[in-house]
Amino acid sequence: MGNTVEQIRKVELGTGGPLVGVQGFGAMGISAAYGQTDDAAARETLEATVAAGVTLIDTADMYGVGANEEFLAPFVAAHRDEITLATKFGIEYRADDPGYRAIRNDPGYIRQAVEASLRRLGVEVIDLYYMHRRDPGIPLAESVGAMAELVREGKVKHLGLSEVTGAELREAHGVHPIAAVQTEWSLFSRDVEHSVVGVAAELGVAFVPYSPLGRGFLTGSFSDADKELSGSDFRKLLPRYTGDNARANAALLAPLHRIAADHGATTAQIALAWVQQRSEVHGLTVVPIPGTRKRGRLLENAGATRITLSADELAVLEPIAGQVAGDRYADMSLTSAAREPQA
Repeated sequence: MGNTVEQIRKVELGTGGPLVGVQGFGAMGISAAYGQTDDAAARETLEATVAAGVTLIDTADMYGVGANEEFLAPFVAAHRDEITLATKFGIEYRADDPGYRAIRNDPGYIRQAVEASLRRLGVEVIDLYYMHRRDPGIPLAESVGAMAELVREGKVKHLGLSEVTGAELREAHGVHPIAAVQTEWSLFSRDVEHSVVGVAAELGVAFVPYSPLGRGFLTGSFSDADKELSGSDFRKLLPRYTGDNARANAALLAPLHRIAADHGATTAQIALAWVQQRSEVHGLTVVPIPGTRKRGRLLENAGATRITLSADELAVLEPIAGQVAGDRYADMSLTSAAREPQA
């Protein structure tokens, strides 16, 4: 394809937030969840993000128990002024205890977590710092207040929240401006439209959909997780990828395949274009963060930002989410959907 890559357009990430490419990059899969990684290919993919204008780079301290942040550090050092670096705290794992997991929002832990992330990433400031999951046992004002202190101290530039309800976003924004909310949002997962999307639009908060390709399902590349996913791939634990659910959900992609053919595009590009157009539907900035370990897929994903779906095509895709078999997690207790007054 040559060395010249058309860059995607930029948008403001929340009111007063940084300018970023309208599509970001989720780095989790480089170090966790989806089986073995070819490090050289992953580094080539990271370099392709900058060339394509994909400047919001998203990681978390839990990905690979810190390994993902460490892997990104050389890339970050080489491109510090070109990227917006996002990481998260709140889900505590321990390398010496594989069975351990805790949700931590207490101020002492937040300070411990940010110092560890700064060290692993090799930076003096984090551009966007998310609370990864909410612990309802800790007052939200206390947690966001501790995060705000990090902004005042110059360790963090902007604050984000992940998997929160509309009411929680409103409360947090009253303590300190929130730049972005990150939650799963795709043709397969639309529970965020219950409350948080509307509140984000009202407050000028950007929305950063994770898993906008349904963790790969919306690429149309497989239909039976029992046969097609490796033993270390965490999707084997997700209800939508299991047995009859996986086969039923694969059948829902038929209209996606037809629309992709009409556009000379891939199903992944149509799925991403749908997410991107939520910006117009709901009146807020939307910056999805698909992840990949392959340069070609990165460029394919970025190409989706230049596809516009017609009203008729959007209408055809509208019913899909309501027909999906299985929840997005086996245990939904840590999601925003679990804390909504009604689902």
